[in-house]
Amino acid sequence: MNTSFSILRNGALAAALLLPSTLLSAPSFYVSPNGDDANSGAKDKPVRSLQRARDLVRTVNRNSSGDITVYLEAGVFRLVQPLELDARDSGPPGHNIIYTAAGTETPIITGAVPVTGWKLADAARNLWSAPAPPGLRNTRQLFIDGVRAHRASGRLPVKLGKTASGYTAEPAFPSWKNPSDVEFVYTGGNSLWTEHSEGLGAWTEPRCPVASIEGATITMVQPCWDNSTRRIMLPRSSGYTRTVNLVGPASIGKAPVSVENAYELLGTPGQWYFDRSTSTIYYVPRPGEDLATADVEAPVLEKLIVGQGAEGQPIHNIIFRNLEFTGATWLYPSGPQGFSEIQANYMVTGTNGWAVQGLCHLTPNGECPYGDWTKTPGNISFSRDQQIQFLRCAFVHLGGAGLELGDGSQSDLVEGCVFTDISANGLELGGVDRPDATGGDITRENRIVNNHIYDVAAEFHGGIGLCVGYAQRTVIQHNQLDHLPYSAISMGWGGWPDKIKQAGVSNFSENNRVADNLIFDHMLLLADGAAIYTQGLTG
Repeated sequence: MNTSFSILRNGALAAALLLPSTLLSAPSFYVSPNGDDANSGAKDKPVRSLQRARDLVRTVNRNSSGDITVYLEAGVFRLVQPLELDARDSGPPGHNIIYTAAGTETPIITGAVPVTGWKLADAARNLWSAPAPPGLRNTRQLFIDGVRAHRASGRLPVKLGKTASGYTAEPAFPSWKNPSDVEFVYTGGNSLWTEHSEGLGAWTEPRCPVASIEGATITMVQPCWDNSTRRIMLPRSSGYTRTVNLVGPASIGKAPVSVENAYELLGTPGQWYFDRSTSTIYYVPRPGEDLATADVEAPVLEKLIVGQGAEGQPIHNIIFRNLEFTGATWLYPSGPQGFSEIQANYMVTGTNGWAVQGLCHLTPNGECPYGDWTKTPGNISFSRDQQIQFLRCAFVHLGGAGLELGDGSQSDLVEGCVFTDISANGLELGGVDRPDATGGDITRENRIVNNHIYDVAAEFHGGIGLCVGYAQRTVIQHNQLDHLPYSAISMGWGGWPDKIKQAGVSNFSENNRVADNLIFDHMLLLADGAAIYTQGLTG
């Protein structure tokens, strides 16, 4: 696998990314891609898996008088399951557990598998095929020599008219194989202000899968279709009464901007399609790519690392340093919920989400709190945690959000890291489901400093470089954010009721600091956003 970590050493950021060394103390364990989990974990007898290293740490971390270090030797660590951490994996009293590179080369932690055995399938289209690796049932991403390929896409081949369950085509839709693989994409943007608006607003790019295509009848998958076409954009009240007008948007009922994930759309270099019915991957190489020697990676896992604390038992004092996290997917949008985006990669979900989810007192039977929609998850995620640190790490080639520090993340530090080529939000802090949280569920006193976030929201273009929900005493400083399709930094939530003369959601946010960040080349595709976007009551 080609590492992307060299980007840390390029450009003006290189000097800023140098951090002081951390003093380390015994005990220590070693992990190597060529190790053996039957080994002791000593330097000359490394184990092979991160799970085995975690288990070895558990045998000593309650009795250690110093930091415990897990050294990862250079190479590629291919996970077959996520590394799951809980309170048992916390640092000893007053000390840390440190997962770090053993040398100067950056270890790569990936949930992808290599794709080999390529052969020419259609010379006229320069179309190549390869059998799906064992265990790969579906993925939304493919990377060739460290460069993201794009799912086959194109314009609609017919004109569409909206129906209650989808569309009618004129003339009849072409006879495509695997029509249930097809996905319609509705891109917002500046076109919102014209009669050709799409999406669920200028700041969104919803996606809905197709259920079936039979001649001129196109049926869309539920509940994505209802959640997208019937969703309440903004309940309207008459004066100060509770009379609510439940009127949804019409824009997604128009023709999609593009169609994705069909074999028949292949032909453009750099595009691919996974035919799950035959377990075959198709790809059209870019100029200069040689599939006989190329490193082709297909993500399998949706999570690489999951750290979960419990009430009164936070997971704490773990440091990740000089590591690269890569090769994860996120399959939720390929299912019946699709990707009914409302803002910042938050989605309307559920069988009647369009009518009740997150609408609280503003609609009959609304679910509280207001604005509690479904968040895109991180491929690396922590919650109910304290003193978690990511230092000089790279988050690249990921299919969900990059790093999620969720509800109850406290006193965490993300410093000197690079986030790039991530499908959704780059870095997520906090959530929007617990505005009244207390104690260990408050997201507070986290620092996000000296990082480079660029070319994220590569697939779900309404994503944010750095997305913060409800949080307090956060420091976001000395970061560079650039080349983003929508907003760079977003902070806060639940402010829409002020448009109907009602108070925004009361929450625990306060004293957050956003300062001295370099932001440019943002809002490249969508509209109604900003370099720094604040929303709701932020204290």
